[in-house]
Amino acid sequence: MTDVYRWRLAPDGLATRRQLRALGLRPGGQDVVAQVERPRRRRGPLVAFLYRIDLARPVRPMTARRAAALAKANAARRWCPACRRDAGYVIPAAFGTCVPCAHPDAPQ
Repeated sequence: MTDVYRWRLAPDGLATRRQLRALGLRPGGQDVVAQVERPRRRRGPLVAFLYRIDLARPVRPMTARRAAALAKANAARRWCPACRRDAGYVIPAAFGTCVPCAHPDAPQ
């Protein structure tokens, strides 16, 4: 069982994934050490997992091949399967097609 801390009361030396990333680090395979809970009204608390900063590893550098693969994946999300055009934006998953194909009766 991991330790649970209230919002803003976690001890020094622990950080969330986003905080690690801002420091140029990544968890590096370590297990979650603790969690922070932020209470909310009418819903369950927001939970953030904490990792030890001293065990974190540096972020792997972006290589040319990784950048090309990422660009190709993002470009694939812009192509409409219905009209086979580049929509110019990431197609919403709820529609599955570009907006003109999803709503052909709407004025443009």
